[in-house]
Amino acid sequence: MLHIVNKSSYGNRALDECLRFCSNDSAILLIEDGVYAALANSESAAQLIAHCNNVYALIPDIAARGLTGRIADAIVAIDYADFVQLCCEHTTIQSWY
Repeated sequence: MLHIVNKSSYGNRALDECLRFCSNDSAILLIEDGVYAALANSESAAQLIAHCNNVYALIPDIAARGLTGRIADAIVAIDYADFVQLCCEHTTIQSWY
């Protein structure tokens, strides 16, 4: 399953709810304000990495928020083409907002 999170983990429970339902073989994609959860050395990034082997963050949203170069190493930064590819690879997609 592909889980897409578009809200910041600060003041919103979308990421917590996502983590309750995802498994190690799931993929999580952080978009829009969700990319804040990918910040290196943050509690949210540590939780993401511990719960899921495949965590991604959308490059245009990282750049738009001035976070380039500040994303945890274990989280893969992807572009829109990769986003489409992830959607094609997963038969089930759940958005968390």
